[in-house]
Amino acid sequence: MGKIIAIANQKGGVGKTTTAVNLAASLAATKRKVLLIDLDPQGNATMASGVDKYNVHATCYELLVEEQSVEQVVIKETSGLYHLISANADVTAAEIKLMGVFAREQRLKSALAPVKDFYDFIIIDCPPSLNMLTVNAMTAADSVLVPMQCEYYALEGLTALMDTITKLTSVVNDKLHIEGILRTMYDPRNRLANDVSEQLKRHFGDKVYRSVIPRNVRLAEAPSFGTPAMYYDKSSTGAKAYLALAGEVLRKNDAAKKAQKATASVAN
Repeated sequence: MGKIIAIANQKGGVGKTTTAVNLAASLAATKRKVLLIDLDPQGNATMASGVDKYNVHATCYELLVEEQSVEQVVIKETSGLYHLISANADVTAAEIKLMGVFAREQRLKSALAPVKDFYDFIIIDCPPSLNMLTVNAMTAADSVLVPMQCEYYALEGLTALMDTITKLTSVVNDKLHIEGILRTMYDPRNRLANDVSEQLKRHFGDKVYRSVIPRNVRLAEAPSFGTPAMYYDKSSTGAKAYLALAGEVLRKNDAAKKAQKATASVAN
């Protein structure tokens, strides 16, 4: 069964889309079947995947509102070699339309149910706010990966996100958990960044990924060329960092599956 990971943080500018695109590409490079879902009306993940958001046959709007199937809306040719469900400004209307729909927070989960076993990983790029689109992502997801900068305000944002996840767990998805916390735009020369990094490790332990995403010009340039960093400059520190993250995600996922099998065998 595939795993659904929502990339979320209520604070903007922390590298959510960069992480979604580059993690999806790195996982796809390991021969996993990957679907990237762009739930942000800005459509940045769509453009960074080499797809023109102004010229797509369907988006998340058709998936969530018109209830078209994943097969009807998916784009199979992307620069990152993963499948994509795109977004553009039309997705803004989806949130408004969903407000009057029964079980509106379940729309994405229901849409993904038929294809969850087909993909190894489904990565969801969430908007930088807690709206109906984000709630749909959290309801559908198995876990949440949180990218964050190591600065004071980011810690406050992380606290708010943890509160949100706790509330959603009790209301719409009792299996939702933190996949991991990813330090992004990291500069080891910055004393505050190091202090915040240590605080994160003390409070969250092994939930903090060992992989750290540095400030890197190639990571910033790659989206303007419509491609993930590993296909723009595979030797860049940013591309290598996301490949390391993918390896860490795979190892943790394999370990979790083994633990589940062991628990099941003991129970039987």
